Amino acid sequence: MISDNTTTFTTSLSEQDFRRLSEFIQSECGIKMPQSKKVMLQSRLQKRIRYLGMNSLEDYCNYLFSPNGTENELVHMIDVVTTNKTDFYREPRHFEYLVQNALPELISKGSAGIGKDLMVWSAGCSTGEEPYTLAMVLSEFARRCPGFKLRYTILATDISTRVLEKAKLGIYEHEKVTPVPMDQKKKYLLRGKDKEKNLVRVSHELRSAVRFRRLNFLEGDFGMREPMDIIFCRNVIIYFDRSTQETLLNRFSEHLNPGGYVFLGHSETIHGLDVPLTQIAPTIYRKIA
Repeated sequence: MISDNTTTFTTSLSEQDFRRLSEFIQSECGIKMPQSKKVMLQSRLQKRIRYLGMNSLEDYCNYLFSPNGTENELVHMIDVVTTNKTDFYREPRHFEYLVQNALPELISKGSAGIGKDLMVWSAGCSTGEEPYTLAMVLSEFARRCPGFKLRYTILATDISTRVLEKAKLGIYEHEKVTPVPMDQKKKYLLRGKDKEKNLVRVSHELRSAVRFRRLNFLEGDFGMREPMDIIFCRNVIIYFDRSTQETLLNRFSEHLNPGGYVFLGHSETIHGLDVPLTQIAPTIYRKIA
């Protein structure tokens, strides 16, 4: 319990409440919450309990599962329990393949990016490092191909409203942009005026190229008006069970043009799943035409 502002919150999560929460999280978000995650879940929910002025995890569960709590607290609970780990140029070989293989192939076969916008989706974008990296890569690709003006649109989605707000701002600690090549830092990242804070902001050019919005993969409609050419969904489906992974990858494929690309995380695979994708490189797949 909490007796003052300095006391450590110590109430534990009962097995019954953990089971209720884990089943609820999986049904609402598709995220697995095994017994090994109990301590993690308990620790993360403490922030919400303090904020709401409650005395125990039991009180929180009772509130969450009430009609009023489900309506008002669900999005905040999801923000707290979801894992958001990302970096600029994370898994760089994916961006190398994109430039050397995927983009030339898509442009030569279907005029994507010339006759019509190249449609790119960063699914599970977290705090924005991935979609802004994609914007840098596409801008650099266009600069190296002066014979045409590459047109592209990047959609970036996440289930967490908290990380989306940070992503929209495009402001990062200087150490976070270390992986960005120096020439791109000069073009696309602006140093803050307060040197002590040591912050940088993504340029307006890149921020205007990315559309951010909240999306729960388990929702009935993704709200996509146009099919995608490239989908980056890295280190996301690993949190779902295999049945949900198959369902999601089939839904992604419905929103992907024939011959379009899907990039997954280094520990993710479609092996054993019934999906219309074929592997063309480690963790890189194409939709079967």
